[in-house]
Amino acid sequence: MGTKKTEEFTVKDNKIAMYAKALAHPARVAILQLLIKKQACICGDIVDELPLSQSTVSQHLKELKEAGLIKGDIDGVRVCYCIDEIEWEAAKNYLSGLFESFEVHNKCC
Repeated sequence: MGTKKTEEFTVKDNKIAMYAKALAHPARVAILQLLIKKQACICGDIVDELPLSQSTVSQHLKELKEAGLIKGDIDGVRVCYCIDEIEWEAAKNYLSGLFESFEVHNKCC
């Protein structure tokens, strides 16, 4: 979606779309699950844990970082990643708010 089109939607709509896009690939979900499981900053271990090349993992990490779901700290020549607790909570609130807003009143389909 072009920049002009996203401006026509609310901040909330754009945030939900950003998180959904970040979660829209199984490799990114696997990376997030790995970071959650380890509960620590992880550097090169991510590539060792997934059946993906270093460049592919790097691209997925970039997408997750741009969405704010993870953060990276430079450790020498490496970048170590972990869940960004503040943005994770925001994503949780936005996404759960969307799902919780649906109430079944009648069966339309």
